[in-house]
Amino acid sequence: MSESSAHFSGPLFQKRIPIYTRSVRGRFRNFKTGVLMLAYTVFFSLPWVPWTRASAPDQAIMFDLGSRRFFIFDLVVYPQDVFWLALLLFIAATFLFFVTELIGRAWCGYFCFQTLWLDCFMLIERLIQGERPARMRLAKQPWNAEKVLKVGGSHALMLLISFWTAFTFVAYFTHAPQFLHDFFHGTAHSTAYLAVTLITISTYVAGAIAREQVCTHICPYARFQSVMYDHDTLAPNYDVRRGEGRSGRALPQKGLKTREERHAKGHGDCVDCGYCVQVCPTGVDIRHGLQYQCISCGLCIDACNTIMDSLGWERGLIRYDSENNLHSAKPTKPRIVWRRTRVLVNGLVLALMVGFLGYRIATRSLLEVTVEQERQPLYVQLSDDRIRNRYKMHIVNKTEHEERYVIRVRGIPEEALDTGAEDHPVVIRSGKDLRLPIRVDLDAEMAKHIREFEFEIVPLSEPEQKMVRKVNFYSAHRGHETHN
Repeated sequence: MSESSAHFSGPLFQKRIPIYTRSVRGRFRNFKTGVLMLAYTVFFSLPWVPWTRASAPDQAIMFDLGSRRFFIFDLVVYPQDVFWLALLLFIAATFLFFVTELIGRAWCGYFCFQTLWLDCFMLIERLIQGERPARMRLAKQPWNAEKVLKVGGSHALMLLISFWTAFTFVAYFTHAPQFLHDFFHGTAHSTAYLAVTLITISTYVAGAIAREQVCTHICPYARFQSVMYDHDTLAPNYDVRRGEGRSGRALPQKGLKTREERHAKGHGDCVDCGYCVQVCPTGVDIRHGLQYQCISCGLCIDACNTIMDSLGWERGLIRYDSENNLHSAKPTKPRIVWRRTRVLVNGLVLALMVGFLGYRIATRSLLEVTVEQERQPLYVQLSDDRIRNRYKMHIVNKTEHEERYVIRVRGIPEEALDTGAEDHPVVIRSGKDLRLPIRVDLDAEMAKHIREFEFEIVPLSEPEQKMVRKVNFYSAHRGHETHN
């Protein structure tokens, strides 16, 4: 142990400094509010949107784990469609990289769930406890009736929103109206109560207690964002040359109130009001340059523009801009630079994956059939010298109605087929599957010449949707050829 570490007596963890955000008006604040209202409307209303279904509750969006089906309006996703999910996750990751390379952490600033709920909770505090100075005074004063009422009231409302968030989330996995009735009558499954409790607690802790620490210490995206940035990425930036001048920023006191006076003494346009720091939900001082805590929400831009407007000076001291443009000899109007190798490659990959996923969904089949041959043994010679091969057929009915399927063979006689099913045609309910053991018996002479044949599975309601599966047929002659 070194001497310096042996005498270290500082705290192991840095103490959190509470952040009291100030309200601001501007286009970025308006955009954030619009996204918040849209996101909340979509999230909280979708489970209650009715949608007529034949084989499931009439709900537009429902992830039915019991029947292993995801209902998304008219689209029904089955476990066999797991490739879609993998592709969708790949698309989301690529889209995130693509957007970040262009305009920085736009996801974090406007669309992230933590941002949306934190924004809502901060609004609740502002409505109940007052503006920033009032909340700071309230935090410092001893506990009394006013503090208990305001602090307790705001946290009670946050807890209520957290509960309804958790309840809505669980409602996506069941029939929402029935779940509402069962939950408040105490007849819902114990798993539902456990899930709602855990999600309520986690939402409340993340939005009301941990807050910006989720973004700065828990979320991994803040740590690897620099990998996706380059010198042409747009992000909130402080114009150091304009704001600092030769002598640095200074308050607009006597002799430094006009731009002419300030420039004559070497000071920049930044009046050191601190408004940009006060509105930041993560407490970042953008004037210190790009920092991993910055979520690119643009509120500091609104704050600075408000001050510039009040002074009658040009906007843009803090603005969305790239490092290349900001540090150039003659900065131009900020713009998105598309012609970059990484952007073009990610954009091309993104377009191809979206197109492929759309094609797969548009051309999806409502019938899924797999056929596997029994390997132990490959064939059996019966007492009458016929050769038997056995197969396992798995049929999935992806339609919204009960379907009847006829199983035929091509390339061999029909009488060689034995499905072992009591009913023929085979009947499968909506969203269900059936596994059939199938036997195919051929006489010894024919078995010598048959190398493969085809199963044909025909849904009677839509014969054009039939499936054909080619399989091998093994016999003593074929087995000898394979061995050789």
